[in-house]
Amino acid sequence: MKPRTNAPRDRGCLVGIIFFILGLGTLLPWNFFMTASRYFERRLNGTEILNGTAREPKKYHFNNWMTLLSQLPLLVFTLLNSILYQWISEKVRIAGSLVLILLLFVFTAVLVKVPMEEDRFFSVTMATIWFINSFGAVLQGSCFGLVGLLPQKYSSIFMSGQGLAGTFAALAMLLAIASEADFEPAALGYFITPCVGTLVTLLSYLLLPRLEFAQFFLNGRSKYEEETTDELLQDGGKMENGKMNGHANGSLTAAKKTYAEMACGPEGTAQASQRLQVVQQEQAKASVLQVFRKIWVMAFCVTFVFTVTLSVFPAVTADVKTAFPGKWENYFTSVCCFLMFNICDWLGRTATSVVRWPRKESCLFPALVVSRAVFIPLLMLCNVQPRHYLSAFFTHDAAFVVIMVLFSLSSGYFVCLSMSYAPQMVEPKDAETAGALMTFFLALGLSIGAALSFGLRARV
Repeated sequence: MKPRTNAPRDRGCLVGIIFFILGLGTLLPWNFFMTASRYFERRLNGTEILNGTAREPKKYHFNNWMTLLSQLPLLVFTLLNSILYQWISEKVRIAGSLVLILLLFVFTAVLVKVPMEEDRFFSVTMATIWFINSFGAVLQGSCFGLVGLLPQKYSSIFMSGQGLAGTFAALAMLLAIASEADFEPAALGYFITPCVGTLVTLLSYLLLPRLEFAQFFLNGRSKYEEETTDELLQDGGKMENGKMNGHANGSLTAAKKTYAEMACGPEGTAQASQRLQVVQQEQAKASVLQVFRKIWVMAFCVTFVFTVTLSVFPAVTADVKTAFPGKWENYFTSVCCFLMFNICDWLGRTATSVVRWPRKESCLFPALVVSRAVFIPLLMLCNVQPRHYLSAFFTHDAAFVVIMVLFSLSSGYFVCLSMSYAPQMVEPKDAETAGALMTFFLALGLSIGAALSFGLRARV
């Protein structure tokens, strides 16, 4: 595709802001359910009374199940989205998913005020998590394909928005705790927040097609193909007699062939047709397998990064306890686990707009990604409670904070770098396919990590 030197300006960086909001909106569901683990554990871990005797509360392993049932539909529906996107319009996939996510968040907020037996509440919550992340997968995959049509910096903006979603959720939880309101009003306010956030995301997306800059890139492919055909017809005339009277639009139909013969003669038409066939072959999208062969290293990297991250976060990290009990104990997990992770993950993603090292061709890049596996034993050796097999080695809060900072910075940095490198390794016409493939492998890494979290938490 020829360079678009006549592209309009993104006035006020409004398109960038919209894609930042879209990135934030795609990960709101996952982050708000994950950060609210204290609320769910409080509702699920009540003491049972049987025949007048108190029993130990039933262990629901909420963090493990929440992680798994968030990532499995993400994997399945990301794959379905990459197959069905040709038959379902982008507007239906994105706007429809946002509307359904909004309704599910409203349902979750209403559920705060509804008394319910623990087993039933657990089942309803898990079903809600499954469906809300199914629609979130369609939303995320569609948005990655959409942002792939714009200049590369918008992909970084979109992923930066995704990184900030967790920070947004963690701050909402901290405000709910600090408000010292009753349990139910605080939880209700917490779950109303993503309702507002999702509504803003929906309105932002509906504004996008009205902006000239977005129209230029999102609707420019068909116009370019028409211009290419016209240029080929004109060039064909120049090859034969140096002149071509008239200007054609659309594809090379039978009428155009007749017109070309009149202007160029049979030989000129044959040359123009040959050139058109070559360009059409170049414009034809490569198969998924051909694209995968070019980006498999980046696909492996994004899968491995998320496998390591989700295997211990939040299933292991959310159970780390402070060495300084007291009022700080109420804030420790929200600050040192969720807020710390999400701020540093966002900083890691944002850093890729300034620093891009190692280069995509370097063997050092996958080597550094694999080296992140060291964080699994390091975090398991922190002050995780309760523990059954390993003894805690890093018992001080500062040690946990340092490990979490490095863990989350590297996660955000390598994920964003992998996702932005992949489209650069294929032809521009295949960038959307590369984006959809990378989204699938991102979801695969999340699902593998979620599955591993059960075993790793049990081994602490």
